[in-house]
Amino acid sequence: MTQKTDLLLPVLKGQPVIPVILIQNLADAVPLARALAKGGLPAIEITLRTAAALDAIRAVANEVPEAIVGAGTILNARQYDEAVNAGSRFIVSPGATLQLIEAARDSKVPLLPGAITPGEIMALREEGYTMLKFFPAEQAGGAAFLKSLSSPLAGTLFCPTGGVSIANAKTYLNLPNVVCVGGSWVAPEELVKAGKWDEITKLAAEAVKLAG
Repeated sequence: MTQKTDLLLPVLKGQPVIPVILIQNLADAVPLARALAKGGLPAIEITLRTAAALDAIRAVANEVPEAIVGAGTILNARQYDEAVNAGSRFIVSPGATLQLIEAARDSKVPLLPGAITPGEIMALREEGYTMLKFFPAEQAGGAAFLKSLSSPLAGTLFCPTGGVSIANAKTYLNLPNVVCVGGSWVAPEELVKAGKWDEITKLAAEAVKLAG
């Protein structure tokens, strides 16, 4: 099988940071997506860790045409299908299972699976996956660990997520095997709760400058 790289690669290469978003209040989803897109980060990952997540994905998919909404923290085939039906254009998982790989094989929506160890990465490469989520990035060895994988596992691209911030994002982005990073700092919970969308747009614009 293949990873549907023609669909996934433009999303990951299109911006240096993929915002990882936790939606507690459904009413925040649309203005948040608009604020991030306005700042130059149209692709967002809404994690399925709240009761509002699927409805948030559906709302953004229907009401924010400039956004590219994906679903994160997908753990099984049922969640995969639910996220796709809600309008997700890409799927992100913290790891990989046979069930998820099979769900991805049967879906038109691409999967970005998580992997840490060389063995996990090699197993996914055998399934046709060349773009992976590296999670939790900082706790798993950080940029130094990822750099050490660039030669023996050449041809694999990563989106490190977990502990990535404005302070260390550039270190990751400078690595030859990193295509983008995932982070929540562009949409801090306190700004979302306060509805300070202009400030979130500014954070997104700052994140865009990390490219290159």
